[in-house]
Amino acid sequence: MSQSLPRSWSEVWRGPTACFASSLIGWTRGSWMLQPQSRTRRSQVGLSGLSGANLKVISTMSVGVDHLALEEIKKRGIRVGYTPDVLTDATAELAMSLLLTTCRRLPEAIEEVKNGGWTSWKPLWMCGYGLTGSTVGIIGLGRIGQAIAQRLKPFGVQRFLYTGRQPRPQEAAEFQAEFVSTPKLAAESDFIIVACSLTPATKGLCNKDFFQQMKHTAVFVNISRGDVVNQDDLYQALASGQIAAAGLDVTTPEPLPTDHPLLTLKNCVILPHIGSATYGTRNTMSLLAANNLLAGLRGEPMPSELKL
Repeated sequence: MSQSLPRSWSEVWRGPTACFASSLIGWTRGSWMLQPQSRTRRSQVGLSGLSGANLKVISTMSVGVDHLALEEIKKRGIRVGYTPDVLTDATAELAMSLLLTTCRRLPEAIEEVKNGGWTSWKPLWMCGYGLTGSTVGIIGLGRIGQAIAQRLKPFGVQRFLYTGRQPRPQEAAEFQAEFVSTPKLAAESDFIIVACSLTPATKGLCNKDFFQQMKHTAVFVNISRGDVVNQDDLYQALASGQIAAAGLDVTTPEPLPTDHPLLTLKNCVILPHIGSATYGTRNTMSLLAANNLLAGLRGEPMPSELKL
C-alpha cells in the first residue's frame, strides 16, 4: 500500500508487517492523515495520542473497522475510508477451502500419508461429512455471506438458513434461504459459517449455549472475527465431541500462541487470517486504501467512505 503513496511524504511505514501502535502514535503527531492496517498491533487505534485538530482522514486497508475507535472518530468529525467489496470473492473462496478442508479432514489425511497410517483399505477410515443434501447456516448474510452461499449451491446444499440483525428477503431469495433465530440455526444446521461483522451484539455470540445446541455431527467455520467466538467454549465443545469439527481463519488473539489448547486438537483447523490473501485482492485493496486517503486529503468524495 505504501508504494501507492508519494515518496516525498515524511512518515510512511514501508515495512512488510503492521507497525506497533506506539510507533504509529509517535509518527502521526501533527499529521493530517492516518492509514492503519487492520492488524495494527493494538486492539484499537486510539486517537488520544494523536494531534487534535490536524487529523482529518483515516484510511484502513480492511473491510472490518473494529480496530478503530469509531466513537472518538465520529466525535471529532474525522473521515474514514475502508475497502469493502474488493475482498469479498477471495474471502468466500477461503471460506469454501476451509469448510472442505475441515469437513473432509484433509490435514489428518495428509498426516496419515506422511506417517505411514495409509495402509490397506478400511471402509470408515478418514471419513468426513459431505455437503450434498445438507443444511448450511450462515451467520451474517452480507456481501461475504452471500458470496459463500453462491459457491455452496453447486455442491447440492439442500437448505440454507441465515441469521442477522434483520431479514434480507431480496438477498436470500437467490438461495431460498430462511431467516431464523440463532438457536434454530445452531440446532438445525449441518454446517455453520460465521460471516458477520464484529459488533457488541455479535461479540461472544458463539458460546457454550450455542455449541450445546449444535448437532454432534456439525462442523463450525469462522471467517469473520475471532471475538465472535468464545474460544474456551469452542475448545470444550470440540474436545468433548459436542460438535464434530471447527475451521478458523480468525482467532483471539492474532497470532494465536503456539501453545494454545485449540492447536492440540485434530478436529480443529486454524489458518493465520488469510481470507483476503491473494495477490490480486491485496493489490486492489492497497490501491483503494491509498485513493481513499488522497481523496480525503483533497476534500473530495472517497471511492469508499465509511458512513459514521
